[in-house]
Amino acid sequence: MTETAADGHWTPGTQILWRYRENAGDRVHICRPVTVVQDTDELLAAWLAPDTPCVKPVLADGTPVHREPLASRYTKPRTVVRDRWYGMGVLKLARPGEPWSVWLWWERGWRFQNWYVNLEEPRTRWSGGVDSQDHFLDIDVFPDRSWRWRDEDEFAQAQHDGLMERELARQVREAGRAAIDVVASWGSPFRDGWEHWRPDPRWTVPELPDGWDRAPGRSGVPAG
Repeated sequence: MTETAADGHWTPGTQILWRYRENAGDRVHICRPVTVVQDTDELLAAWLAPDTPCVKPVLADGTPVHREPLASRYTKPRTVVRDRWYGMGVLKLARPGEPWSVWLWWERGWRFQNWYVNLEEPRTRWSGGVDSQDHFLDIDVFPDRSWRWRDEDEFAQAQHDGLMERELARQVREAGRAAIDVVASWGSPFRDGWEHWRPDPRWTVPELPDGWDRAPGRSGVPAG
């Protein structure tokens, strides 16, 4: 159940859905229940807890997407399945209007691993969460402030297979360069100490609600 403050933001501890639409349509194919850490005009922060029930895409025969050779990964029929988030949890940070979100990864024992810049369509907010569309290309950012492009092969294959038009691909690469500029200047959220954050021990692992795919996809208002 979502709870909002008087200013319309979600209150900390509220459980919402963080979802992504498929790239060849409007169907939601990734759905992750998360707990709101912070929601302001400047930032939405949400915690994806270990063992959270999620929805993810697989090939129609059940093969995990990452195990399919790249040449046919985006052309074979797909479906979605329910699963659970593996390993440590992930803290997701997103600023309104930015075409990326920043995820924080930890190893066991809360040893910080790295930031992960997920290039994506700016999120839209609806009553139960936020929606976006993944843009394939990503960036790893490390504690020593170094960085590297990630999944450039998938980014190229998606263009080859018609999942991303040339102009959108140009915009995505441009967004990635803008994110790298933020890294170079060590701007927010990298400088803000989120790697030292820890979830409230009173929070429960969210459930995956019925109708997780029925709420608006492209409708809504700009969100974090």
